[in-house]
Amino acid sequence: MKNLHFGAGNIGRGFIGKLLADAGVHVTFADVADELITALQERKSYPVRVVGSEVQVDTVTNVDAVNSKNNQAVLDQIASTDLITTAVGPNVLNIIAKTLAEGLALRIDQGNESYLNIIACENMVRGTSHLKAEVLKHLDDSYHAKVEALVGFADSAVDRIVPPSDSDDILEVTVEEFSEWIVDQSQFKGDVPDIKGMELTDNLMAFVERKLFTLNTGHLITAYLGALAGYKTIREAIEDDAVKADVKAAMQESGEVLVRRYGFDAKAHAAYIEKILGRFANPYLVDEIDRVGRQPIRKLGPADRLTKPLLGTMEYGIANDHLIKGMAAAFFYINEEDPQAVELQAMFADKGLKQTLAHYSELPLDSDEVARVEAAYQALKSA
Repeated sequence: MKNLHFGAGNIGRGFIGKLLADAGVHVTFADVADELITALQERKSYPVRVVGSEVQVDTVTNVDAVNSKNNQAVLDQIASTDLITTAVGPNVLNIIAKTLAEGLALRIDQGNESYLNIIACENMVRGTSHLKAEVLKHLDDSYHAKVEALVGFADSAVDRIVPPSDSDDILEVTVEEFSEWIVDQSQFKGDVPDIKGMELTDNLMAFVERKLFTLNTGHLITAYLGALAGYKTIREAIEDDAVKADVKAAMQESGEVLVRRYGFDAKAHAAYIEKILGRFANPYLVDEIDRVGRQPIRKLGPADRLTKPLLGTMEYGIANDHLIKGMAAAFFYINEEDPQAVELQAMFADKGLKQTLAHYSELPLDSDEVARVEAAYQALKSA
């Protein structure tokens, strides 16, 4: 099996690319980073430091690369490959959609009627469905029927902490031992590929929200409370007993939503929370708070990791004091190198917390929750 993977960054190489290559799939990375692509083309392998209770270094082989600036080379790959995956970030999906549309048109024009499946492996809900909609916008109507018949767009949920690497080797990447890649089996076209490490489900949203409400929510609240306490890394923050207690309580609040909504076993979910707290404290991972905390506007959005679990607690009448506190902590996050953090602080200074929060979260301005976030902010400021 051949795979074209958009995004040769740390997540692309350390997570999906490694998993596929380890499963015997030939992986071709596509990216615009010249030096990175040249190194992959020359070496056709790269090292991955896997850190858990101990550290081991794996060598990933059976890989190649194309420079996305060479549009024809990428189109030729799309026209002939068996599987396409992405790890480019939600904002870049819209950019690669046009290239995918052109490649699918070429594939059809060349008479390739073998099945192709596309999986966006991004930190977003139903990212592949979003990508499909964008691809179809760029694709002439005459191709739509063939694409619907032959191309599967399978949504997925991904979970692996991949911090920036401090190695002198441009290709080396560090990843945690834990990984989870869950894919909606109902959206494949043709035979569902048997890939070790890819878990199939017919209830993807349960796992999407489990990850969003637990890992992502906990990670972000750790970052914001940690930044407020003066820490630089997630590990430092979660080793502070007060921060850990708040983070765990927030994940328990969001977890109660999951138990009620999807029927997750309460004891099993409590164990899942403990596993995540242990992952945050991994002594071999140097995961900077600014990496986790960036893009606060997106993360305050109604479908993301702060507001969406809060909405769930409101729906089920569940306590949410710690989720409220985590949301308040977002307004202390300062990062002059992150445009969203700068924009959030600018509106906060001009309009105040209530209007800023209501604008980005879409919570009603006069809601009790918005008032409580403001009160939590003032309590944190006083403390």
